[in-house]
Amino acid sequence: MTIELHTWNTPNGRKISVALEEMGLPYTVVPVDISNKKQFEPSFLEFSPNNRIPAIKDPDGPDGAPITVFESGAILCYLAEKTGRFMPQDLRARVPVMEWLMWQMGGLGPRPGQVHHFLMQPEGPARDYGFERYHTETKRLYGVLDRRLAGRDFVATAGDPSIADFAILGWAWRHERHQVPFDDLPNVAAWYARMLARPATARGLEVALS
Repeated sequence: MTIELHTWNTPNGRKISVALEEMGLPYTVVPVDISNKKQFEPSFLEFSPNNRIPAIKDPDGPDGAPITVFESGAILCYLAEKTGRFMPQDLRARVPVMEWLMWQMGGLGPRPGQVHHFLMQPEGPARDYGFERYHTETKRLYGVLDRRLAGRDFVATAGDPSIADFAILGWAWRHERHQVPFDDLPNVAAWYARMLARPATARGLEVALS
């Protein structure tokens, strides 16, 4: 049965389209035009009460009953549990996946998101302060990621990516927009190229979400 992906062309939306493609799950995109405040419509708020995309409707949820899931991190965990893929079963191996997923959700997402916000503001002291504050922290987070990837193909697991890679990729996909070139981040650059070389990941980044 086909999962409905309610989303828009944003980093958080791309996390899920990449995961769905990598997991080989059939899905249809239901655009939620956040530029026209469609995320506030009652029909969307019924299953995404925080008025944020993405959210999914899975008609074939646990025990065959439908389920809805909101918040991109929760969706990734749900899809990994559903398919048994991209999340190790062993608890010790699961811990780094959850660590780096939470790292992305709490840091490399909110911080570059603020960079995007301040770059759209009128020029002046407020814009300059906001940009400097969040751009500095965004660059620091990329430095953390680069050190983590030294000698590693993927962020949290060996051999194959995990949902943590999909989560981080959603935002790295917009690194040019938040003005973080990979010139001084060789490990991030290699990881990014490695991810984009995966056919399913490429499809997830190319599918129309808006």
